[in-house]
Amino acid sequence: MEPSVIPMFEKKYGCKIIFEGTKSLVNLEKMVSNKAKPDLSVVMMDDPVLLLAVKEDVLEKTTAAKVPNLAKLKPAAIHMDGMWTNYQLPYAGIACAPAKVKPAPASWGEVWDAKYKSKVIVPSLQNTEGLSLFFVAAHLETGKPMKDAQYQTDAAFKKLRALKPNLLTIYTQMPQAFNLLEQGEAWMIAGALSSYASERKRQGAALEMASPKEGVMAMPSGIAKVKNGPQPELAWAFINEMLGAEYQKILTEVAAAVPTNTAVAVPAGMPKDVFVPDWAHVAEARKGWVERWDKEMGV
Repeated sequence: MEPSVIPMFEKKYGCKIIFEGTKSLVNLEKMVSNKAKPDLSVVMMDDPVLLLAVKEDVLEKTTAAKVPNLAKLKPAAIHMDGMWTNYQLPYAGIACAPAKVKPAPASWGEVWDAKYKSKVIVPSLQNTEGLSLFFVAAHLETGKPMKDAQYQTDAAFKKLRALKPNLLTIYTQMPQAFNLLEQGEAWMIAGALSSYASERKRQGAALEMASPKEGVMAMPSGIAKVKNGPQPELAWAFINEMLGAEYQKILTEVAAAVPTNTAVAVPAGMPKDVFVPDWAHVAEARKGWVERWDKEMGV
């Protein structure tokens, strides 16, 4: 959670928020174990984990009656008829070193160019942002739109294997990858997270973030009310504020995230829209993808 948002809410509503930052799966375990008496009011988690939370019946459906700003969201930001929504859409694109890559890649296909031999870093499929390159690979191999190509597993791995000569390393820890990029050992990160790249750039790192013409994948940033959680009225108010124009403008600026509220303009240089995967399919297939990745993509 961005530190500028919580104080605004606390001042407006005269309350104190206890923010417990941890991994989404840890929160899910806590919600399930405390189902009879929840201690969380609102959760902000990855979409694939929120899908599991729906199956565990620990979330309460968001409606326009409870959250008026729901009516202003892009349709792709509302999931399972309102079981959760996206309050922002950071995305996975290509981070590159401007001294080495000029201009920034206009197409994902450039990542496969032989001139980048041993200069490209990609995320593992264990990382959610790693799915972006996986779907892009399927799109490039088949020529199908990503909404259709995301189901073409064999095509994705065929194209990814062709990338191996260009790989410097595959990461599971994002700071390691950006350190290599900033030191000049790597020239680009294919599947870089926009919010992390933006933060590194604010801290003075020399890097650029490209949004290739084929499109970029939305990174999941979901918000939902915990079923029977404490302070329900404040919980709904918090969700409403997070989906509102004022808060989304802040998040767009500090997190380099595409807004989900239709009243908020997309800043210059950011993609106008993003590809949102079929998270139910991801949840079902990802374990097998990761196992195959470990066998076929070692460098």
